[in-house]
Amino acid sequence: KKDIPAVNFLIHEIHCRRNIEICPYCSDSVPKSEMKNHMESEHVQVTCKCRMKIENSLLKDHEASACPLRPALCQFCDIPLAFKELQEHESYCGARTERCGRCGRNVLLRELREHPPRCG
Repeated sequence: KKDIPAVNFLIHEIHCRRNIEICPYCSDSVPKSEMKNHMESEHVQVTCKCRMKIENSLLKDHEASACPLRPALCQFCDIPLAFKELQEHESYCGARTERCGRCGRNVLLRELREHPPRCG
């Protein structure tokens, strides 16, 4: 999968056919001696804390961006929650009120950002 000078191509091709395999799952070039280790470390199925089965190599991305149990912060109170609980919590939390220091009115937390231009 790399450019090889034409002068070296035949020798390179012979070397690759003897020593390199293409992974059937990710199409990476892997030394034949390391293929078993590659399969076990990259493509073995693991179970995430959300009980989803996923390839080991994809687990970090899943945990960071797709897992319903990934940590997320409430935009109103900064409490860490599981992502799947965030929407319900923010709906409740954003309905709380806080007194505006400029006009003295009680303002919903979810409307606090838009309040200052309308204040007073």
